[in-house]
Amino acid sequence: MDDEPLRRTALFDVHRTLGARIVPFGGFEMPVQYAGILAEHAAVRERAGLFDLSHMAQFELRGTGVAAWADALTINHVATMKPFQARYNVFTNDAGGTHDDVLFYRLPDRWLLIVNAGNAHKMWEYLQAECRGDVQLTDLRGESALLAVQGPRSVEVLAPLVEADIAALKYYTCAETRAGGARAVVARTGYTGEDGFEVFLPADAAVGLWDALLVEHRSVLAPCGLGARDVLRLEAGMPLYGHELTEEITPLQAGLGWAVKFAKPSFTGKAALEAQAVDEDYPRIAGLVLDGRVPARAGYRVLRNGAVVGEIRSGSIAPSIGNKSIATALLEPSSATVGTRLGVEVRGTEHPATTVALPFYKRG
Repeated sequence: MDDEPLRRTALFDVHRTLGARIVPFGGFEMPVQYAGILAEHAAVRERAGLFDLSHMAQFELRGTGVAAWADALTINHVATMKPFQARYNVFTNDAGGTHDDVLFYRLPDRWLLIVNAGNAHKMWEYLQAECRGDVQLTDLRGESALLAVQGPRSVEVLAPLVEADIAALKYYTCAETRAGGARAVVARTGYTGEDGFEVFLPADAAVGLWDALLVEHRSVLAPCGLGARDVLRLEAGMPLYGHELTEEITPLQAGLGWAVKFAKPSFTGKAALEAQAVDEDYPRIAGLVLDGRVPARAGYRVLRNGAVVGEIRSGSIAPSIGNKSIATALLEPSSATVGTRLGVEVRGTEHPATTVALPFYKRG
């Protein structure tokens, strides 16, 4: 909640010792950068980057009714998940808007649900209010940490410290194992557009694993902050809650139609999303590349022939595509077609831009 004091992850003192610039984010004091966003971005794209993501909320779900219960609240299938599988999903409201976009991890005896930090309170209250049957919810915030190793050399960096054969893990699967000597769940998932892993482990083991990784691989592995992570995810076309997804922006508008399983008998917001899918005349997220390098910021107006047709939702200079100025925008459908020439109003001046397909960047 906005009036609550900022929290710190188990790695806060480590970040400060490493000279990180600390900023408020999602209710926590978090590192936005260490050596610099560009250097950290390059490390992830070319080698490997290490992130502290312990601000993300982790909820544990237990009970025989979890799958059916979660299926009724989300757009994607939950019950079809197999043990050690991960799946992206979205909790929607009755109007089809987005409560939060999340990840489910199915383990043999429980489920792990990862929620955006800024939505932690909202989602915990929502899940408790909707709890039915034998579903048991446990809030792991403060007890469990989350580290991510992302980049093409992630296996080389992380594998020596993990008992399981993580090189054999397929994308969006996980393993229960030990990492840095502590019990952990290691998943081949991430939010950067690169290969990589996310490690869920007890908070009191986070510093030990972080230090071990950097001691062994300092020439390859770079500590990275949330600034680089945001540029990486934007290049990869991944939505950020509060920008490409909100309580008013539906998964269909955000380009997540692939995750909306209308074949499910029912789920919250299904009728509204079905109506939207049939109508198709709704504002939608599209990619933009500006002609120049003036950065587009969230909230800037997007113009077509002098008329406002949308607004910027996220924007950045994109090192992975020649330092072009890229952005996502929520646009009227007639202006969202790839190749449409538009303008972005920056401090009273219109800068030419072209709509492009997402993602901006895809690893080879």
